[in-house]
Amino acid sequence: MKYLCLICAETVMEQMTEAVAKKHFEEYSEFTHAIRDSGHYLGCNRLLPSSAAITLRVRNGKVSMTDGPFAETKEQFGGYYLIEARDLNEAIQVASRIPGAKHGCVEVRPVAEDEQTLQALGFADASC
Repeated sequence: MKYLCLICAETVMEQMTEAVAKKHFEEYSEFTHAIRDSGHYLGCNRLLPSSAAITLRVRNGKVSMTDGPFAETKEQFGGYYLIEARDLNEAIQVASRIPGAKHGCVEVRPVAEDEQTLQALGFADASC
């Protein structure tokens, strides 16, 4: 089963000192290599700060946009991992090793792979 691990923290890489950010990048590199080797890795990336984000809404056919995140909060999304795990317990074990969990939190959410969702997304083969 696929799980999305959303990394959330108050401090993003751009706000860290150069030395702290370098150490944090190294921890992420080690973690990513480890989950590639274990077969859990499906994808990942770091997100730019929420100041680079645009939130949009469509109401009555009109698009409205605002700068920044969807909700006002001290924590912001810093990145994500998409992993493969046998079950939620294994996903939690993998996610607990994400370096950002020591500075913020990691939300672990199962990815919907039911037939209706896969068809709506244009996946003809339900094994996607």
